[in-house]
Amino acid sequence: MQLPPVRELAEAGGIAPMTVSGVYRDMRAAGLIVTRPGAGTFVAKPSRDANHRAGSMKRIEERMDALLAEAQLAGLEVDDLVALLNARVARVKARKLQPVRITMVGVFSGATSDYAADIARQLRDHDVIDAVTIDQLRSSAGGGDATDLYVTLANRRQEVEEFTAPGVPVVSISFIPSERTRTLLAAIDPVARIGIISVFPEFLALMKPGVLRFTPHVLSVAVAIADDPELDAFFNRIDVAVYATGAEDLLGRLPRRVKAIEYRHVPDPHAVQRELLPIIERLRAGLPLKEFAV
Repeated sequence: MQLPPVRELAEAGGIAPMTVSGVYRDMRAAGLIVTRPGAGTFVAKPSRDANHRAGSMKRIEERMDALLAEAQLAGLEVDDLVALLNARVARVKARKLQPVRITMVGVFSGATSDYAADIARQLRDHDVIDAVTIDQLRSSAGGGDATDLYVTLANRRQEVEEFTAPGVPVVSISFIPSERTRTLLAAIDPVARIGIISVFPEFLALMKPGVLRFTPHVLSVAVAIADDPELDAFFNRIDVAVYATGAEDLLGRLPRRVKAIEYRHVPDPHAVQRELLPIIERLRAGLPLKEFAV
């Protein structure tokens, strides 16, 4: 629908043209109207967001009507209901502004700090996340008074729970090989001999299938533990050393011809969005976490 020109509408309403012009300007800024050069001013076509908003507003109005009817039956005055609504709005605003304090707990200091930085990029501006190692958490004897939530790796959650403050939830999220790690593994020469090294024997069972996933073109893959007394001989038999985070000290023992690739993990961004962020919002609102696998 086309709207009247500014002067015509001002004369019809008995108001100043400047007032009409200001209203049109505000409506254009809100996306409600559009001006087509040489044609005039028209009502804007509703966007998908606008239609969604209109539907939401209609449902909210219906619920408010039902609430008003219920309040009337209960003998409540309108002023009492308004005061109650204002109080609830104030509480919701306070909750939204309340920051959630998160602690990322890992095994190695540098990697844990990187994990926290990756998660921080998906948090709200006022939420904070710190990084500590399990050893640091153990030495603090569960001193987590400044923490609302602990986040850790799935295979370390039970251990972390032993040293955290009572009542503070511990959640685990999944991790994936970093983009750089995946790229470097995929670029390995098919005839190269890969050696996989980890500080923890139990991690090799997870690490080897992960490496093979990105190097299906490589036939020769062997594994070794960092404290293996035959490690130097192992290094002499390989062309590429894929080492787990925390095994950096071994790099000085590699022959110069052997290429080194860190098998570095990062928090799965989808897991952060689907699993961690909803838990943070429930904590912010003071809601229970029973339905979450925390």
